[in-house]
Amino acid sequence: MEKTLQFVIPALMGVESTVAWELKRLGLSGVRAENGRVLCQGSLADIPRLNLNLRCGARVLLSLGAFPARSFEELFQGVLSVPWEDYVPREGRFPVKGYSISSQLHSVPACQSIVKKALCRRLGQAYGLETLPETGSLYQVQFSILKDAVTVMLDTSGDSLYKRGYRAQNMGAPLRETLAAALVSLSRYRGRDPFCDPFCGSGTIPIEAALIAKNRAPGLNRSFAAQRWKWLPSGLWMDAAEEAQEGEFHGSYDIWGGDVDPAAVELSRHNARLAGVEDTVRFEAADAARFRRDAPRGRVVTNPPYGERLLEKREAEELYRRFGRAARALPPGWEVDVLSSHTEFERAFGRPADKKRKLYNGMIKCDLFMYGGSARAGA
Repeated sequence: MEKTLQFVIPALMGVESTVAWELKRLGLSGVRAENGRVLCQGSLADIPRLNLNLRCGARVLLSLGAFPARSFEELFQGVLSVPWEDYVPREGRFPVKGYSISSQLHSVPACQSIVKKALCRRLGQAYGLETLPETGSLYQVQFSILKDAVTVMLDTSGDSLYKRGYRAQNMGAPLRETLAAALVSLSRYRGRDPFCDPFCGSGTIPIEAALIAKNRAPGLNRSFAAQRWKWLPSGLWMDAAEEAQEGEFHGSYDIWGGDVDPAAVELSRHNARLAGVEDTVRFEAADAARFRRDAPRGRVVTNPPYGERLLEKREAEELYRRFGRAARALPPGWEVDVLSSHTEFERAFGRPADKKRKLYNGMIKCDLFMYGGSARAGA
């Protein structure tokens, strides 16, 4: 009987429930959302499945052990008890990183040193070496210490999952692909209605909407650290890719991105080609203040400049005011979701949001202002 594996999926604050929904949809068991991460159980085959298919999770960590530790000795012995030789080969590179929150062991550099020392002791004994070469494939070790509870993990992803491989450049302040996918998911867009982003920048939100509409796995065009691990059969990666490709949809979709900057539009088109969705999403130079659509229903999901890095706050407020007027002129069936860190967004937009959700764009604390049904009420 195959061993059940424990996975930890780090997530941006505010999107944990969206990641949990993704995991359940992929058939993972024991799904449990916590602050900043989601836990689940699966098999070896789920390592490639998760890496290829997750849209909103940051990376896929394989949990190898969990234990309490209030002293460096307890931390050392706990790490030493993990059968690392089952996962890290003789030549493997195993750098260590992690974090500590609300714990007795609060010095992260000191904890890194202890974890590394215990790893070297265990692997050195297993391979009969005083000094390990660390010249082979990468086995990134991560640890978390939360209220004195330690979890030690291996990072199966390598580069963070937001690095899809289609965006080499961005326009100004970037929106990570994982957050863009979360915004689209929170809007409950599934490909049936028109979808628009009037502040598309480098095209990330419309491209993620296109990937969701087509049910295309976002990780198909990149590689992962665990692909170079000999104990993980390469055939599982091929099986996962084949499963993902067979699950793609082939329909007709109305997905649009606009930006006042023609250079941003060209970059968006370039990125859409790299993502393989140039036939699914269209971009054009357009002023968000003049945004309009005649379709009876649809979704607007957008991330306008906040006034912190790209525009002065007064300019941002005027932009929100003009866009708010355009949004209120849409037919009643349209829903509008706007991500902004601006504290006066609702006042400038011209209407309190029907619902707000706290999210983080990098280190910037934001709100997702959600206007359901229509943005016309209170015009």
